[in-house]
Amino acid sequence: MTDQSAQTSGPVSKEAGPLSRSTTVLTVLAVIALILFTGLVALGTWQVYRLQWKLALIERVEQRVHAAATPAPGPELWPQISAANDEYRHVSVSGNFLYEQSVKVQAVTELGAGFWVLTPLRTADGNIFLINRGYIPERSTPAAGDPQQVVSVSGLLRISEPGGGFLRHNDPAGNRWYSRDVQAIATQHQLTPVAPYFIDAEAGKPVPASSAADPAVAEPVGGLTIISFHNNHLVYALTWYALALMVAGAAFWLRREERKARATGTHADRIDRETEDVGKNRSSSE
Repeated sequence: MTDQSAQTSGPVSKEAGPLSRSTTVLTVLAVIALILFTGLVALGTWQVYRLQWKLALIERVEQRVHAAATPAPGPELWPQISAANDEYRHVSVSGNFLYEQSVKVQAVTELGAGFWVLTPLRTADGNIFLINRGYIPERSTPAAGDPQQVVSVSGLLRISEPGGGFLRHNDPAGNRWYSRDVQAIATQHQLTPVAPYFIDAEAGKPVPASSAADPAVAEPVGGLTIISFHNNHLVYALTWYALALMVAGAAFWLRREERKARATGTHADRIDRETEDVGKNRSSSE
């Protein structure tokens, strides 16, 4: 009888249930979960602030684009020009086009692949502004007008695009341009003083061309500026917040399972003790 009692008490001890984790492990896991949760919430909140900033920027740009044209900033304001404060301002300038120093910059527009035509315009006081007169198709030559004619141009102020395009660098010596790099164009054509920005001419009446009868000559098409801002901040914010909730959920689940494991272990220990007591009592009685 004594041997049978001892054998009966053994298996019960082994089936006590899952072992609970140590306090140190649980503390480390809790700290990691807290750090992750705080970091993810911070990232989500930062994206909310970015969303508010982006919406305010879009609103400011819309106001600039649809405002009445103002004189293009002169030399005294050039050092202060910035994308945040000036890009897409509706400006105007008058002067003479330097047609012989026009530059073609590779472009892809809603009209197809071709070139932007950037032509320097010299004002009465000698300042030079690069004017993006518009788009012409490939294998076309931009139309030119009378260089003595004073023209007025209205359009959107754009910030210089230094360097080149994607995986393509501007080649001034070869007259191959992939971005509207004002400084590089001015240096190559020895233009001075030049505004540190260019102006996208709006759609308007074509400049009278001296060779309009030539089918290879194309009048630049203005007004093709695309104003677009990537605004995925709300999606990013929701993603970070969702990840934070997942971390919190995992921590809650782990804590609940740990409590179950400890409760099961305590219950099993009590059964073991009771079984051992019963066994001892039987052995004594025999």
